Formats: sequence, structure tokens, C-alpha cells
Amino acid sequence: MPSNAGTTRLVIVESPAKAKTISGYLGPGYVVEASFGHVRDLPRNAADVPAKYKGEPWARLGVDVDNGFHALYVVSPDRRQQISKLVKLAKEVDEIFLATDEDREGEAIAWHLVETLKPKVPVKRMVFHEITKPAIQAAVANPREIDRDLVDAQEARRILDRLYGYEVSPVLWKKVMPKLSAGRVQSVATRIVVERERQRMAFRTAEYWDILATLAVAKPGEGPRTFNATLVALNGDRIATGKDFEPTTGRVRAGAGVVHLDEGGARGLAARLADRPFTVTRVEEKPYRRRPYAPFITSTLQQEAARKLRFSSQQTMRTAQRLYENGYITYMRTDSVNLSETAITAARRQIVELYGERSVPPEPRRYTGKVKNAQEAHEAIRPAGDNFRTPGDVAKELSGEEFRLYELIWRRTIASQMTDAVGSSVSVRIRAVSSAQEEADFGATGKTITDPGFLRAYVESSDDENAEAEDAERRLPTLVKDQPLTADELAAQGHHTQPPSRYTEASLVKALEELGIGRPSTYASIMQTIQDRGYVVKRGQAMIPSFLAFAVIGLMERHYPRLIDYDFTASMENELDEIAGGDHAAVDFLTSFYFGSTNGTGDQAIAHAGGLKKLVTENLSEIDARSVNSIPLFTDDEGREVVVRVGRYGPYLQRELPGGEQVTPSGEGEEGGPQGDRAPIPEGLAPDELTPEKVHELFLGGGGERKLGDDPSTGEPILLKSGRFGPYVASGERKSSLLRSQSPDSLTLDQALQLLSLPRLVGVAPDGVEVFANNGRYGPYVKRGEEFRSLESEDKMFTVTLDEALALLAAPKTRGRRVAAPPLREMGADPLTEKPLVIKDGRFGPYVTDGEFNASLRRGQTPEELTLEQASEMLAEKRAKGPAPKKKAAKAAPAKKTTAAKKTTAAAKKTTAAAKKTTAAKKAPAKKAAPKKATSSSNE
Repeated sequence: MPSNAGTTRLVIVESPAKAKTISGYLGPGYVVEASFGHVRDLPRNAADVPAKYKGEPWARLGVDVDNGFHALYVVSPDRRQQISKLVKLAKEVDEIFLATDEDREGEAIAWHLVETLKPKVPVKRMVFHEITKPAIQAAVANPREIDRDLVDAQEARRILDRLYGYEVSPVLWKKVMPKLSAGRVQSVATRIVVERERQRMAFRTAEYWDILATLAVAKPGEGPRTFNATLVALNGDRIATGKDFEPTTGRVRAGAGVVHLDEGGARGLAARLADRPFTVTRVEEKPYRRRPYAPFITSTLQQEAARKLRFSSQQTMRTAQRLYENGYITYMRTDSVNLSETAITAARRQIVELYGERSVPPEPRRYTGKVKNAQEAHEAIRPAGDNFRTPGDVAKELSGEEFRLYELIWRRTIASQMTDAVGSSVSVRIRAVSSAQEEADFGATGKTITDPGFLRAYVESSDDENAEAEDAERRLPTLVKDQPLTADELAAQGHHTQPPSRYTEASLVKALEELGIGRPSTYASIMQTIQDRGYVVKRGQAMIPSFLAFAVIGLMERHYPRLIDYDFTASMENELDEIAGGDHAAVDFLTSFYFGSTNGTGDQAIAHAGGLKKLVTENLSEIDARSVNSIPLFTDDEGREVVVRVGRYGPYLQRELPGGEQVTPSGEGEEGGPQGDRAPIPEGLAPDELTPEKVHELFLGGGGERKLGDDPSTGEPILLKSGRFGPYVASGERKSSLLRSQSPDSLTLDQALQLLSLPRLVGVAPDGVEVFANNGRYGPYVKRGEEFRSLESEDKMFTVTLDEALALLAAPKTRGRRVAAPPLREMGADPLTEKPLVIKDGRFGPYVTDGEFNASLRRGQTPEELTLEQASEMLAEKRAKGPAPKKKAAKAAPAKKTTAAKKTTAAAKKTTAAAKKTTAAKKAPAKKAAPKKATSSSNE
């Protein structure tokens, strides 16, 4: 696309991938460059605050709350080099086009670029929802101005989150644990997960029975000869099912009016119904019709990708980002279900080609969004372009996960414009009278699909893995009223009620969406944040809250309930939407929230409470840290309260001694309060798994302290314990960690004695130096003086002879004996430095490196999923901090010597004593290093 003669234009986008794709659609005269996302932000810590602002009382917030909530923005250290490049380019062109994403974040990035570059040439905003040649050409031809209302809404959100995080997080540091964080949305998301776990902890299972009958028709016509029916009523009263039981007691709900069959009752009734005639009493047939699902929006894409592809929210969005930037799909952050006329035409045309004319309805389908507080006016997520490429067309161009996600989006889009699935459903009631004259009613349902319609292309999954697929059929024989049937089999079936399912990322995103909390651009980061902060861990797809999350949410519920209230959080989203629409002033909203002014804006409950500032500063001393960090479980048979304490080294169990007579001085955290039995909680144990039986096991030694026996040489007990760094054995002053090959469950007394014998004296070398075998950080080894050699196995520590050890020690050290493993992945050149980036496997897990700087992969990131842009940003952050200061090598404390060792070295000690005294007199006393200032940081 040629530019005006002699005119040079700079087009700025967020990412290099996007820049590469767009540059291919623009002709000469266009320079396309990336900003690498946000170029400015609020200061991350005190070091980022410019010197002239360091003395300001608001500097720690980065927001001047007393002067219109003016934000202090600083250029991110890892963006300075790129900003310099953009400044230089801006001086060499005639026009600048800001082509950042068309949502609030993209609008804010465009505004920050103008504020940072301060260009002297005209600046225009170009927007598009797909990266195709026609879309890019149309965007260049139809630019607009920066939308300040969208910028104000994004800035208000950023400031709101900063105030919330920086004011609430310090409360958590003081009352729960250092370095914790609170956030406007992350805390609410954590609360949802914690509340579900509390329901599971309070759940009491119930057993109930029914009867499954295999019934047969005498003269089969159309359909199968036999079918299954379930007992639904006895003498006119409904048979109890799972929904009829109280979840917290396991008893039938009051007034349910149901028959609760136990095993004996069900088996007895089945016996009394044997050989009795069965008769059809009712047949109801209805037409079945199912409309197709709307095209994907951000939340439904994340939900279906989690169900069908097992993708995390982050993985889904990263993959979708790549598909978008390379021109395969439309913009992936949207809550609009609309399709453009062009897209509808393309979909209908492709349906005819692939499925025939009958699969296209007479009129195009239009969808209305159901998302609460929907904000973005984009299209739904669909294949890009005016002619959709089928999965087969792109199979060779995309990676595995990109292809799977593209196919999912393509199928959903196509299905959304297809005909309904139609068929029929039938409900049947059958009655039999037992030998004791009991009237037993059985029920059966069937479904037949006569025209699958859209189900040919797409079937939505369910969060319930046991749920029947929508395209599944249940065929029944053709039945009529009063038709006789015979029972081939009557089987009593037992069932147990189930606790509510844990949230998955998919169902949690759905819950947030239904509550009106969060936005398309935030769902994935919310899922990642609550995991990175240690509030939630994933077991398979299930999201399990940590005990730390229980403590944090408990504190918030007791002292700041409004800050984690669902309606309040959603109302803030509403007000931000009003700011984006130009109907509300950002300053009024922030003033009401922070200071509590009641001028008709902001949440009135917070306003009347004096605002956030007053809320978190007043009555702080009244928050009892011990109470906050105690999660009650139950009272045991001896009247002792069993609680989980969240301590500085992790959670542990404690039961208060009868009467609670042993009390230490009160204090915060785990140190004060009544002291009773304690037991560590094994890592990975979910809160709802702390049943009375499991707790009893832990206190007996299943994961706590257990006596293995007595040391025959000293008479002291040998105990198996669980510590901060794993299981270990202890006897008197001696301690030793278990070997990698050993399990606490099967550890014997003899094995414990072996461990406590370490370091083992193998013998004395001819020159009088002792030789030891021991287990260390890098595995088993033998040692003579300062010489070390590795042993081939842990068992060898207890069997190696002096001759074998000396032979090992006499052999030359193998330089570089640890052959460098090949990199896990080669990523290509860093967009900022052009150095080759690779991912390697290190001692503490995978890390990315450019040969000079290393950055460990964050929790939840995998070598396969890490993008080049993410890797570049991680290393840029490391580079900005500079090289780590070299630590002075500390003198190792002398190892404890055995009796034999002491005798051997006694003479040497006497010989050197005089020399030491002489040297000591010459030495000046070393000055003590000044204590370092404590630093703190806050995460929003």
C-alpha cells in the first residue's frame, strides 16, 4: 500500500510478531516498530521513584492522592533502550500511527507513547480487530484520535488497584506473613475458591439406595428389546436422591417427603418385585430442539480450551495472541458475541461447501451477549479474513497447540451459523406391585436426534466430566400405555452424596464472569496471580486453596468484608465502564473510594466508613494475629480444639491441651497462645482432606513425630520427625535427613541408626588423616581433609572400605565431570539485544539465558509455552537490576570430629596454639557491618 509521495510514516504496535505481520501489508514509506507492551507504569519500588519525588509522602504509592490522584509514571527500565529507538525514529518520519490494541489497555499504551515520545509530527490512532491486509489498509485510511475516556478508565483502574494493593497488603504483612499481597480482583477470586473448600470441609456424605431394572418388551418393534429404568417412587412417595440430603449433616432435608432406602430396604424390595409383572403407565413424547452456541468470547474460549484441550487460561491467551498477531484469528480479548456481516457471509458460505444447503438456516443468526457489564464493542473471536481457512488449510503452518486452538475457534464459529439440532425426547413411567402389595414406580428417558444440525461441527463440553454429551442418544423401544413388560434383572444400587466440585480455571472464570468481576483482559492474569501468590495450587484441573489463603480471606472477612464483597467489586467495574463511556469522572470515583467523600459517587458503604485509607489504618491493633492465623477444624473426643496454625515455616496442626493450662506469653503469629500437641501437615494435603481420621493419623505419626525405638549404645529414643526441609531422624543432639531412596512410612530402626552414624569414619589414611563417608548437597561422597570424591550410590556410604576410598581419592579429579546437558529449547534472537536465547535446566528448575544473564521461569511457565517476548522481558528486568553483588566466601565452621578424630588432631592443635596467639595479637579487631535496612515491596 503506497504512502503519499515523499511521506514516511512510523507505525507503532505492541509486539515484534505483530510488527512483522503488519509490515508485510504496508508498502514502502512505512516503518513498523514494536513498543514491547506498556512503556510506562507506576513505580514498582522505591528505587524507581525519581530523586525529586523521594521525599513526598505519596511517593511510596506513586499516586499524589491529595492533588487529583495525579499518577507518577516512570519508563520501565527494560523499555528504555526501545524508547530511545522510537524517539530517534519519531524524529525521522512525517507521521506516526499508533496501532496498539483497540481495548482500554491498547488505548492507554498509545497515550503513554505520545506522552513519552513527545513527537513533533502529527499522531494518529489506527485500530483494527484482525491483522489481515484489508483490515490494515482500512485502518490506515480511517484513523481517529486517542479516546481519552478509555485512557481515563484504564488509568483509574490502574490507580485503584495500586491503592488497594499498597494499602491492604501491609496489613497482611503485619498480621499474617511478610511479602503477601492483596488485590481488588485476586482477593475476591481467592475468596470464591476458599468458600468452595469450606463447603467441602463441612460436607457430610450420605448413603442412599435405589433399584435399577432391566426391562424387556414381549414383542420388540422399532428400537431395542431391553432398556433400563430406575425406581423413582414407592407407594406414591418419591425415592430420595442426592439433592434431598443436607450437605452439612448428611440427613434428609426437613419436609422433603421422600422415602430414604438403605441397602437392606432396596435389596428386600428388589426381591419382592422379582417375577412380578411390569406395566407402562405413562408415555410422554416431546420434540427436542437445541440452538447452537454463540461464537467465542474471551471467557468462553478459556473455558472450552480448558475442558477440551486441558489448556490453562494463560496458555490459551498466549496461544490466541500468537494466532491473532500472525493473522489467523480476530482480536482475542472481547466480551462481544457479534459477528460482522462479512464473517456471517463467510461462515454460511463455508457451511454450504462442507455440510450442504440444509445445514444453513434461512436467516443469519444474531446473538445477544449475556455477560454482566460487557464493555468492549469488538467482534466475537473468529477466524480472520473474508474467507475462513479450514483447519486443513492451516495444519502445516501452525504448531500443535496453535492448530488445536484454531480448530476449536473455527468449529465454534461455523456451528454458530448452522441449523438447530432437532429430534424427540420421551419420558416413560412403569409400575409394578410387589408381593407385599407395594406400588413401585420406575422411570426412563430417551432421546433421539433426527437432524444433528450444528452438532455435526461442534459439541460443547461440560465442567461435569460425568455429564452426558449433547449429541448422545438414548434410544428406547416403541412403548405405549398399558403395555406389559418383564424384568430381566432387578439390581439394588448404592450411591453416596458428593461434595461440591472444586473450581477449575474454566469454572472460576465462568463464576467471575457471572458475578460481573474482571474483564476479558484480566481473567488469565487473575488465574495466574492467585497461583503465583501461593493462595491456590492446582491438582490436575482442580484449584485447591492453601491454608495461607484461608488466613488471608479470614482476616479480610472479619475486618474488611466490603473489600471482598462480590457486589461491591462488580459495582467498581460498573463505574469504570461509566468512566470509559464519558459518563463519570475518574477523580470523583477515586476520591470516594480512597477518602470516603459522599458526593453521589463511589460505593456508599466504603464512603460512609471513611474510605479505604481510614479503613486500613484505624483499629489495626485490634486485629488479633493469632486468631487470624488459626483455622478451626473440630473438637476431638477429649474436648481438645484442633486447629490449623499458619506459621512462618508453613501450616501445622495443633490441639490445645485439656484446660489449656500451658500458656506462653501472648504474641503475634505462631509463637503465642496455648501450647499443645503439634503435627506438621504434609505438603500437598488439601484442607478438606484433614478429616478427624487423618488428623488422628498425623498426630500418631503418619506425618508427625514417631518413635522408631531406642539407640542401643546411648539408650536415647530415636524419633522420626517431619521438618521444614523434609523428614529426618533425631536422637539427642544428633539429626540426619532421610536419603532420597528412603520413605518415612517404611523407615526401620536399623536404617535410622545408619543415618545417625553419618558422617561415618571409614578409617585413617597412612599419613594420619581421617577419611569419612557422608551424604551432602550433591549426593554421597568420601572426604580426606579438603579432598572430596563422589560415591556411586547412597548405599556405598555404609559399605565403602578404606582401600576403596583411598583409591577414589587418589584418582585425579574429573574436570567438568558434570557434562553440560543440551538446552531444553533454543528460542532465537532476543528482540532487544539480538543475543541468542536458550532455555536450560538448572539446579532450581528451568531458566532462560542469553549467556550473560539468567532468569528463572516463573511458577506456571513451562519451557514449551514461554514466548520469545516473555523471555526477552524477563532478561531485560534482570539486566536492569545489574549483576548480582559477589558474596565474600565465609569460612566454613569446622566439622564435629569423632573421638578418634579428636585424638589424632590433638597434637596438631597444641603445636599451632602458640602461633595463633601471636597472630591474634597482631590482628586489629574487625568492624561490625552496619545492619541492612529492611526493605519491603508490595504486589497489587
